Amino acid sequence: MKVLVIGSGGREHALVWKLRQSPRVSQVYCAPGNGGIAAEAECLPVDVKRVESLTALADRLKPDLTVVGPELPLSLGMVDEFTRRGWKTFGPTRAAAQLESSKSFAKEFMQRHHIPTAHYAICKSLEDVRDALPHFHLPVVAKADGLAAGKGVVICKTKEEATAVAGEMLSGKMLGEAGASLVLEECLQGDELSFLVLSDGERVAPLVAAQDHKRVGDGDTGPNTGGMGAYSTSAMVDDQMQNWLLQHIARPVVEGMKAEGAEYKGVLYCGLMMTAKGPMVLEFNCRFGDPETQPVLMRLESDLMEALEASIEGRVSEGDFRWSQDASVCVVMASGGYPGTFEAGKRISGLADAEKVGGVKVFHAGTTQHDNAYFTAGGRVLGVTAKAAELKSAVDRAYEAVGKIKFDGVHYRKDIAARALKK
Repeated sequence: MKVLVIGSGGREHALVWKLRQSPRVSQVYCAPGNGGIAAEAECLPVDVKRVESLTALADRLKPDLTVVGPELPLSLGMVDEFTRRGWKTFGPTRAAAQLESSKSFAKEFMQRHHIPTAHYAICKSLEDVRDALPHFHLPVVAKADGLAAGKGVVICKTKEEATAVAGEMLSGKMLGEAGASLVLEECLQGDELSFLVLSDGERVAPLVAAQDHKRVGDGDTGPNTGGMGAYSTSAMVDDQMQNWLLQHIARPVVEGMKAEGAEYKGVLYCGLMMTAKGPMVLEFNCRFGDPETQPVLMRLESDLMEALEASIEGRVSEGDFRWSQDASVCVVMASGGYPGTFEAGKRISGLADAEKVGGVKVFHAGTTQHDNAYFTAGGRVLGVTAKAAELKSAVDRAYEAVGKIKFDGVHYRKDIAARALKK
């Protein structure tokens, strides 16, 4: 089978790497891909912001399966168009992807279907913000309604800060159209958890859980990013908690979307806060997370291709996945200045040495390759991912590999999974 993966980040590199391991996959394409993915798949140019560009590419390649990595093509209706043409495509439709593309849609949907989430207000103007703020304790969270590449969430310590941030969002200065309306939300306390399930529109099968590290600095300081690292262990969620999450969150979402005429097929990423009152939904993503996909797929022992087909063909079952009991850790190496302005084009050295560390795979997120060398080409550059029997060993391996990689201005967190190790 020929498989086309859409996207260019660390998540897509992990998907390509895992799909290549399927005995049924003969060729993998990735569009547009990146420097590191090019070593494992044929990378082809495409404009992921235009469905016509994606359609023209697939029409030329005629893949047996297309896997959509990033959120933007989903929100533009790529799956709708591909499915209309009879092409096998993994991912939700445009209507189903509203769970991610509109924070206000997601909040109202959760309220309709009694899914646990934080107290909120939807604001379309500064007047709405001023009216809503007295109903919140501080700190309060301001979230851009639309897609903002993981950068549309600001935790505000004062009402003045919340008003200022809301003004920046609503004016379009901060995030363009993504901030045309916003959600104010109570700030939940607890441990974050990424809980993913595979859905075929009716049934769901859980993947192993992971924890992302969103803030740019050690100790969860500084601005939010797309994610600075993640880890996954078999101890994160026991069977009782997994059943609760399926019964009270994942299944009600899939059943609710079907009841509302927007059948949900694909991966549903439930971003949760494990509070003292129980799990609460922070956000939904309608695709594999990044960087969670890297440590999650490191633990997958079964055939990813089979699972994706089960989702498309309406036959998802609990037996679709087999998992290693090992722990896995991903440390993101980013460009200096990320998530703000940064310079690209820095030469990267030490990649081969890093992959000689046992149990390590380096996934490329923002790189290019020319003249037999790799160069930085994005905010998040690499996801150095390690697996080992114990979490501490996986962390040690990941950081040993990170220490072998060099490029000007490199920044990474030194405390990925540190809270779990302290426990």
